[in-house]
Amino acid sequence: MRRLLISLAALTLSATTASAEFSFTFEWGDIPSCKTGRPNTVGSPAFVLKGLPAGTTSVRFKLKDRNAPSYNHGGGNVAVTSDGTLPFGAFKYKSPCPPGGVHTYEWTATALKGKTKLDRATARRKYPE
Repeated sequence: MRRLLISLAALTLSATTASAEFSFTFEWGDIPSCKTGRPNTVGSPAFVLKGLPAGTTSVRFKLKDRNAPSYNHGGGNVAVTSDGTLPFGAFKYKSPCPPGGVHTYEWTATALKGKTKLDRATARRKYPE
Protein backbone atom coordinates (compact mmCIF):
# COMPACT_ATOMS: atom_id res chain seq x y z
CA MET A 1 0.00 0.00 0.00
CA ARG A 2 2.81 2.41 0.88
CA ARG A 3 4.54 1.69 -2.43
CA LEU A 4 1.28 2.44 -4.26
CA LEU A 5 0.89 5.77 -2.45
CA ILE A 6 4.47 6.76 -3.24
CA SER A 7 3.93 5.84 -6.91
CA LEU A 8 0.71 7.86 -7.05
CA ALA A 9 2.40 10.85 -5.40
CA ALA A 10 5.28 10.68 -7.90
CA LEU A 11 2.83 10.47 -10.82
CA THR A 12 0.85 13.44 -9.54
CA LEU A 13 4.00 15.49 -9.02
CA SER A 14 5.38 14.70 -12.48
CA ALA A 15 2.02 15.47 -14.14
CA THR A 16 1.78 18.77 -12.27
CA THR A 17 5.36 19.67 -13.10
CA ALA A 18 5.00 18.78 -16.77
CA SER A 19 1.82 20.81 -17.24
CA ALA A 20 3.18 23.83 -15.34
CA GLU A 21 6.53 24.10 -17.13
CA PHE A 22 5.62 25.88 -20.37
CA SER A 23 4.34 29.38 -19.66
CA PHE A 24 4.69 32.93 -20.92
CA THR A 25 3.95 36.54 -20.15
CA PHE A 26 3.25 39.44 -22.48
CA GLU A 27 2.95 43.23 -22.57
CA TRP A 28 0.52 44.96 -24.93
CA GLY A 29 3.10 47.61 -25.75
CA ASP A 30 2.42 50.88 -27.50
CA ILE A 31 -0.52 49.82 -29.69
CA PRO A 32 -2.99 52.50 -30.77
CA SER A 33 -5.91 52.88 -28.37
CA CYS A 34 -9.01 51.15 -29.71
CA LYS A 35 -12.50 50.95 -28.17
CA THR A 36 -14.68 51.07 -31.29
CA GLY A 37 -14.98 47.33 -32.02
CA ARG A 38 -13.00 47.80 -35.26
CA PRO A 39 -9.46 46.48 -34.55
CA ASN A 40 -6.29 47.83 -36.10
CA THR A 41 -3.65 45.60 -37.64
CA VAL A 42 -0.67 46.01 -35.32
CA GLY A 43 2.62 44.42 -34.35
CA SER A 44 2.47 41.70 -31.72
CA PRO A 45 3.12 42.22 -28.02
CA ALA A 46 6.49 41.42 -26.49
CA PHE A 47 6.46 37.84 -25.14
CA VAL A 48 8.69 36.12 -22.60
CA LEU A 49 8.53 32.32 -22.90
CA LYS A 50 9.57 29.95 -20.11
CA GLY A 51 9.95 26.18 -20.04
CA LEU A 52 9.67 25.54 -23.76
CA PRO A 53 9.64 21.79 -24.47
CA ALA A 54 12.89 20.31 -25.78
CA GLY A 55 12.98 20.32 -29.58
CA THR A 56 10.67 23.32 -30.03
CA THR A 57 11.44 25.03 -33.34
CA SER A 58 8.61 27.57 -33.44
CA VAL A 59 5.66 28.86 -31.45
CA ARG A 60 2.21 29.62 -32.84
CA PHE A 61 0.32 32.47 -31.14
CA LYS A 62 -3.43 33.08 -31.36
CA LEU A 63 -5.46 35.82 -29.66
CA LYS A 64 -9.03 35.34 -28.39
CA ASP A 65 -11.36 37.91 -26.87
CA ARG A 66 -12.92 36.00 -23.95
CA ASN A 67 -15.95 38.35 -24.07
CA ALA A 68 -16.46 37.91 -27.85
CA PRO A 69 -14.84 34.53 -28.61
CA SER A 70 -16.16 34.23 -32.17
CA TYR A 71 -14.09 37.21 -33.39
CA ASN A 72 -10.83 36.11 -35.05
CA HIS A 73 -7.96 38.37 -33.97
CA GLY A 74 -5.41 36.18 -35.72
CA GLY A 75 -1.89 35.58 -34.55
CA GLY A 76 1.34 34.28 -36.00
CA ASN A 77 4.12 31.69 -36.02
CA VAL A 78 7.60 32.68 -34.93
CA ALA A 79 10.91 30.88 -34.67
CA VAL A 80 12.15 30.23 -31.16
CA THR A 81 14.83 32.51 -29.77
CA SER A 82 17.58 31.14 -27.55
CA ASP A 83 16.60 33.41 -24.63
CA GLY A 84 12.82 32.88 -24.97
CA THR A 85 12.00 36.52 -25.68
CA LEU A 86 10.11 37.86 -28.65
CA PRO A 87 10.23 41.60 -29.27
CA PHE A 88 7.26 43.81 -30.03
CA GLY A 89 6.16 43.39 -33.64
CA ALA A 90 7.38 39.81 -34.26
CA PHE A 91 4.14 39.23 -36.24
CA LYS A 92 0.97 41.15 -37.15
CA TYR A 93 -2.51 40.59 -35.69
CA LYS A 94 -5.81 42.44 -35.16
CA SER A 95 -5.49 44.49 -31.97
CA PRO A 96 -7.77 44.26 -28.96
CA CYS A 97 -10.62 46.71 -29.51
CA PRO A 98 -13.57 46.17 -27.16
CA PRO A 99 -16.59 48.28 -28.05
CA GLY A 100 -17.48 50.46 -25.09
CA GLY A 101 -15.66 48.78 -22.22
CA VAL A 102 -12.96 46.44 -20.96
CA HIS A 103 -12.60 42.89 -22.27
CA THR A 104 -10.36 40.01 -21.21
CA TYR A 105 -8.04 38.77 -23.94
CA GLU A 106 -6.22 35.44 -23.98
CA TRP A 107 -3.14 34.55 -25.99
CA THR A 108 -2.57 30.85 -26.65
CA ALA A 109 0.98 29.79 -27.45
CA THR A 110 1.52 26.36 -29.02
CA ALA A 111 5.08 25.00 -29.01
CA LEU A 112 5.83 23.19 -32.26
CA LYS A 113 8.51 20.92 -33.64
CA GLY A 114 7.85 21.20 -37.35
CA LYS A 115 4.09 20.52 -37.54
CA THR A 116 3.99 18.46 -34.34
CA LYS A 117 2.36 20.12 -31.32
CA LEU A 118 4.56 19.70 -28.23
CA ASP A 119 2.74 21.76 -25.59
CA ARG A 120 0.39 24.68 -25.12
CA ALA A 121 0.14 27.59 -22.68
CA THR A 122 -2.19 30.55 -22.21
CA ALA A 123 -1.93 34.01 -20.69
CA ARG A 124 -4.70 36.58 -20.13
CA ARG A 125 -4.86 40.34 -19.71
CA LYS A 126 -7.54 42.97 -19.81
CA TYR A 127 -7.67 45.67 -22.46
CA PRO A 128 -7.63 48.50 -21.91
CA GLU A 129 -5.74 48.07 -18.66
